[in-house]
Amino acid sequence: MLHPHPQHGGTMNNRVVYILYQAFVKRGFSALRFNFRGVGRSQGVFDNGQGELSDAASALDWMQAQNPNTKSCWIGGFSFGAWVAMQLMMRRPEIDGFVSVAPPANIHDFSFLAPCPASGMILHGDKDDIVPQVSVDKLVQKLKKQKNIGIDYRVVKGGNHFFQDDVSELIGHLNDYLDKSLPKAA
Repeated sequence: MLHPHPQHGGTMNNRVVYILYQAFVKRGFSALRFNFRGVGRSQGVFDNGQGELSDAASALDWMQAQNPNTKSCWIGGFSFGAWVAMQLMMRRPEIDGFVSVAPPANIHDFSFLAPCPASGMILHGDKDDIVPQVSVDKLVQKLKKQKNIGIDYRVVKGGNHFFQDDVSELIGHLNDYLDKSLPKAA
């Protein structure tokens, strides 16, 4: 589970990242959340996404080494972490699905998702003042035109970029999607 932008206070302890993490743990997955380089006790400095993508790839390598018999591999991210997660998914064919929360489609180019290699869920708040809903709507429409994948797009009413108020709707949408989409025994 990949966290928001390191230069804007994003850490593995972010509430939305923790919600994603717990949703997968609850379903029997081995799940990992970690700090990108330069965050918390992690060494290094912010690298505009390139180094953070390398961090995520290394974390996935470690997870796979710890769980060699896993039957399913998913990735999730929030904001900046969603952008990094989607890039990693393009490079790692073993990733079966994704959950992307508030992907920064107005800030970063997501055209690399052509074709998108896996189905997944995109969650976004309708009161997001950092990533306007219209930019995520456009991303979703591009993804939905692709063959052999499904995109479950859900808008959280009243949700701002950080889902600072009530997260129950976010959790409800996430749980509903995962219950329908994940293999029963991870």
